[in-house]
Amino acid sequence: MADTVYVLNGPNLNLLGLREPEIYGSDTLDDIAGQLEDRGRALGLEIEMRQSNHEGHLVDWLHEAQAEGAKAVLLNAGALTHTSLALYDAIRSIRTPVIEVHISNPVAREEYRRHSYVGMAAKGTIAGFGALSYSLALEAAARL
Repeated sequence: MADTVYVLNGPNLNLLGLREPEIYGSDTLDDIAGQLEDRGRALGLEIEMRQSNHEGHLVDWLHEAQAEGAKAVLLNAGALTHTSLALYDAIRSIRTPVIEVHISNPVAREEYRRHSYVGMAAKGTIAGFGALSYSLALEAAARL
């Protein structure tokens, strides 16, 4: 049986491909899921892809990843990255490694995007490579 990697996506990421394509590109979340499933098979990993516009769902799924023995979590928390102490606490409360993922490079954007509660608790961060950021994070997860 393959190891499972949870890929959790926060608010507004359901709009990828439509929302600000000059920043986030034209790939949809379904496109990214397909790319990850293909790469995951090659790496012997199973992908559990989820998205919610609700912070509590992300917290619950982090807890679930721990309870289910997931190999890792890739987390693109969207705007919650910069505001959520609940996600920070949830990441700190589990042993499952969490890799922060961003399509754009938050450090090169608005000042308020430069602080990351998720990044403060995550094992590492991959950002700024468009949809490829997810695949790069999956590669890192495979090596943990």
